[in-house]
Amino acid sequence: MILDQFKLDGKVAVVTGAGRGIGQAYALALAEAGADVATVDVIPAEGTVAQIQALGRKAKAYSVDLSQAETAAQPLVEAIVADFGRLDILVNNAGIIRREPFTEHSAKNWNDVLAVNLSAPFFLSQSAARQMIVQGEGGKIINIASMLSFQGGILVPGYASSKGGIKSLTMLMANELSKHRICVNAIAPGYIATDNTAPIRADSVRNQAILDRIPAGRWGTPDDLKGICVFLAAPASDYMTGATVNVDGGWLAR
Repeated sequence: MILDQFKLDGKVAVVTGAGRGIGQAYALALAEAGADVATVDVIPAEGTVAQIQALGRKAKAYSVDLSQAETAAQPLVEAIVADFGRLDILVNNAGIIRREPFTEHSAKNWNDVLAVNLSAPFFLSQSAARQMIVQGEGGKIINIASMLSFQGGILVPGYASSKGGIKSLTMLMANELSKHRICVNAIAPGYIATDNTAPIRADSVRNQAILDRIPAGRWGTPDDLKGICVFLAAPASDYMTGATVNVDGGWLAR
C-alpha cells in the first residue's frame, strides 16, 4: 500500500533547531510518522521532547552550539548513536538571520550566519553520512534552503549567501552519496510565520506587499511544512535526490 511508503517505523531522526517553530514541526511530523527523534538546539527543547514522547516515540534533547559544528558535529553524532543505536535521517533545520544593509553588514553578522546556516549543515551531514555508510542501509539528509536560494532578497547578504550555498551543497552531496543509497534533498520554505519573520509581519506596509504577491493569499505556518519533510524522509522519495522543493504558497511562481 502506498501509505506504507510514508512510514518511518524503526528509524532514528535528528532535527536541529527543534526547540520551536519550523524545527519543532519537523520533529513532530517525523515522530507522527513513526520515527524516534533526537532534537538539537541551543534553546531548551524539552517541550518538543515531551510532545514526541506523548506520541509513544523515543526522544532526547541535545544542547549544542551549532556555530561550533566543526568540532561539535562528530561527538554529537556519536552521542546520538550511543543513545538511539543508529541514525537514519538528518534534518539540518537550525538557522539564523541578521538584517543589515549590504554596505553596512558587519563581519560578525556575516560570519555568524554562515557558521550556523552553511558550515553546520556541512559538518553535521559529513558526520551523519559516515554513520549511515557504516550502517549500510542508506539514509535521508534534508537541508533547509529558502526562496533566497533562488532570489537575492534585501538586507540579508549573509542569509542569502548561505541559502544559495545550501542549494548547491545539496546537489553536491546528492552526487557523492547516492552510491551509498543516501538521498539528499532540500526544502525551500516561503514566508512562514515564525519568530524570524516577526519583524517583517510587524511592518504593515511590507507585510501587505508580501501577501499581495503570494497566490495562496496568506503566510505559511510550520504545519504547512510537515508533509514535505515526512515525504523526503520516507521510502516514498527513494528515487529523489539533489532537489530543492519550494513550499511557498506560489511565491516563486509569480
